[in-house]
Amino acid sequence: MILVTVGTQLPFDRLVAAVDQLAPSLGVPVFGQVGRGAHVPSNMEWAPVLSSDEFARRFAAASTIVAHAGIGTVLMAQRWRKPIILVPRRAGLGEHRNDHQLATCSELEGRPGIYVARQTAELADLLGQPLLPSGNEDDADNRQGLIEGLRQQLRRWS
Repeated sequence: MILVTVGTQLPFDRLVAAVDQLAPSLGVPVFGQVGRGAHVPSNMEWAPVLSSDEFARRFAAASTIVAHAGIGTVLMAQRWRKPIILVPRRAGLGEHRNDHQLATCSELEGRPGIYVARQTAELADLLGQPLLPSGNEDDADNRQGLIEGLRQQLRRWS
């Protein structure tokens, strides 16, 4: 199963609509935690929000995660060793107040199992290929590197 998550704070209709359109061609079930956006998916199972237990259950069952560039989701993907495709929200499209998710993706891109689709058109290519899991057996070192990289980015922003 592919799990799509947009987080709990803001809608992300561009991501939800893109995955909804692709869902029939993916050959695996797709479930979306889609928030309170305007797009109502017609090609995948979905819910606006999930309890933390249900979210963890679906996360554990997923083969791939497709998400906004929220760091909590990235860390969870590493912990569960799931490949994750990040689609950053863009301020210019009214999806967030600034472009910090683009910056986050720039910092994370190229790390094992973390893939970035800056444009939703890139999702089809990424979902059509085998993806490596994020993290590794020595995840504590990776997590520390990820946290330190994010701290450095935050210092640059402030």
